[in-house]
Amino acid sequence: MTSSAISYAPLFRVDPGLSLSLQEQIRRRVMEAIAADLFPAGRKLPSSRKLAAVLGVSRNTVFLAYQQLIAEGHLEARQRSGIYVAEATAPDRRMSLIAGREGVDDGAEATRFLRGVRPPTLGYKCPPDWQKYRFPFIEGRYDKTLFPIAEWRESSRLALAVNEVEDWSIDNGEVDDPALIEEIRTKLLPRRGIRARSDELLITVGEQQAFFLVAQLFANSEARIALEEPGLPDLRELFGMYGARLHHQPVDDEGLVVDERLRGNDIVYVSPSRQRPTGVTMSMQRREALLAEAAKQDFLILEDDFECEMNYLGDAVPALRSLDEHGRVIYVASLSKVLAPGVRLGFMAAPAAVINEARRLRDLTTRRPSPNNQRAAAFFLSLGHYDAMLRRLRQVSEERLIALRDALNHYRPSSIAIAPVEGGTTYWVRGPENLDASTLVQAAEARGILIEPAEAWFALPDRPKNMFRLGVTGLPVSEIRPGIKALSEVMRELDQAGHAQPSPVRSDWLSEPELRAQMTEATLLYNTVYGEPCTIELNADGSMSGRAGYGGEDQDSGRWWIENDKWYRQWRNWAFGEALGFHIRIAGDRLSWLDDEGHVVDSAVLSDPSRSVTS
Repeated sequence: MTSSAISYAPLFRVDPGLSLSLQEQIRRRVMEAIAADLFPAGRKLPSSRKLAAVLGVSRNTVFLAYQQLIAEGHLEARQRSGIYVAEATAPDRRMSLIAGREGVDDGAEATRFLRGVRPPTLGYKCPPDWQKYRFPFIEGRYDKTLFPIAEWRESSRLALAVNEVEDWSIDNGEVDDPALIEEIRTKLLPRRGIRARSDELLITVGEQQAFFLVAQLFANSEARIALEEPGLPDLRELFGMYGARLHHQPVDDEGLVVDERLRGNDIVYVSPSRQRPTGVTMSMQRREALLAEAAKQDFLILEDDFECEMNYLGDAVPALRSLDEHGRVIYVASLSKVLAPGVRLGFMAAPAAVINEARRLRDLTTRRPSPNNQRAAAFFLSLGHYDAMLRRLRQVSEERLIALRDALNHYRPSSIAIAPVEGGTTYWVRGPENLDASTLVQAAEARGILIEPAEAWFALPDRPKNMFRLGVTGLPVSEIRPGIKALSEVMRELDQAGHAQPSPVRSDWLSEPELRAQMTEATLLYNTVYGEPCTIELNADGSMSGRAGYGGEDQDSGRWWIENDKWYRQWRNWAFGEALGFHIRIAGDRLSWLDDEGHVVDSAVLSDPSRSVTS
């Protein structure tokens, strides 16, 4: 490619009034352009004749400048072709050119005027080429099969019809697309129990812009903001930029804990549908208590309705905004996360006065989100594509999440636990106490497995180091089980590397006669990795039955037998229907299953301790 002398003339500007010669000025300008990567290796420069004509200098001046750069190795002359940037000009060499520029400050003066912001929150950064990894268990990354390409293309085509363009392209004072507002108001919000007028809605560039608008409108050095712990690192950074005093309120299996520690706050942020990052759903009792506390203590609630439409394992719970009788809840959501990366459309629902101020602030910064995208989204909703996409996404996500749960329960039953969830696309995993999740992340990535450590989600210093997250949106269901098997092997290797492994005490493994005496007609009690109780009954005829869940709703049957001093079992459906054998050790009422190396694979309680033996 040839660089036009006229196009690049400003880069080569010369000033006869300077003490430097014109030849030296041209030489330095060319070096600066190469250092800034404006002229990459192999780029042809303007001829000395053309550049001299544009700059109003003699051709010999430009020729001599070029010759010096050729002698220094920055340029090269190609016979009957011209002058080119040398192929050997590597990035480190370009940096040396920058360092050698005299009198160039590289913006040091401008930095003096920066309004200081908080240091960025350090957290996990997903590799940009995550699709190339075989097992990307990363939340928020969607494999290409989930995006409704044909349906979105149809909606975009309709939005670009002549009459539609004439409608949405006019200057209407930054008012959002009425068609999209109406679709959200009459279709999306009612499913969440929310009634809203048009003037109580604002379209945003994703939910992150909505959070920014709220922070800008309500946060200052006097404001006290309660955030979930663990919770979104971005919100800590965002509210911290405005000097707000942050309070970190703990989260349990019912969501944000509502107690006296919320007293004195101005805003309480909560993600009740799918808590970020644990995935738990806030109970109805906890929601009512939070609203009552807001009225009593006089604070606002910022509701992040993350993944509200992905509750497929439990009953739907109404949004806080729908239960709000006093206008204290600012509701933030987005279109489905599948659409989020490309479409970037979210919305706020709040009292009209708040929406009016948020709109004014939005107009001062980004203006309204793309009216073309807004109209396409309106068609996407009105044609039923959104509902069809959600039905498919729920089905796929449920299948994948259950596959992940079953794989975790199969490969790591004794060493991990997962938070109870009612849907969504992730599991919040607690590993053994000695696990360093950051080390696990690095070791797993080297094996083609991507997982996310949980450390960055905690604000307080006594954060646990043995927690991580697993998501299911980035890989098909067929890859989930082998992925967890591979992850389990990495965890086992790290555990063995960090601890001297004692030789297994085979003397306390039950022999075949002891196994028959202890296991026949035994009842075993244990908990799954997702915290639900499970009861296994072993019958004398070699059959067995199992009931899992608080109501025994998950049931299966199978067979068990003893062979070569090992106890074997095979379920019809559980544990993938595989036949597996274990050594058995019993101490008191605790029964442990062990592999051939003596590692505990799982454990249970014998319901009748009088049957047990003591080792």
